[in-house]
Amino acid sequence: MESGGLRLRVLICDDTESIRRLLRILLELEGHTVRETEDALRLLEHLRDQVEDLPDLILLDAHMAPRDGWWAIGEIRADRRFEGVPVILVTAAIHGLDPGLIDEAGFDAWLGKPFDPDDLLDLVSRTAAGRRAPSPPS
Repeated sequence: MESGGLRLRVLICDDTESIRRLLRILLELEGHTVRETEDALRLLEHLRDQVEDLPDLILLDAHMAPRDGWWAIGEIRADRRFEGVPVILVTAAIHGLDPGLIDEAGFDAWLGKPFDPDDLLDLVSRTAAGRRAPSPPS
């Protein structure tokens, strides 16, 4: 899927190295710049250290230790410096997932694992462009 010419700075936060690698490859093939963190604490540390050079979009895993993506989105949305950064929840726990809770938590969209690469790239492009992006069917 074509990214529509957008060249984004994407920050991936996932505790599974193979998922980070897959996301990085897919995004870099589209011309995006990618940075990675392996847990939510490091994600927040990175954002606070790089407040002058924030990512255009964050892909955030739901379940990590010691803090998860649900905790991280609360921290991100509580800090006005990060209010313009869209965040996509990426989770394998899609059964029983309530889209209303995802929205209420502050996520801009969500994607279930495993995911179709075209769905990922389309969701990233639309979310970064500021369009409310419905998540793909699982």
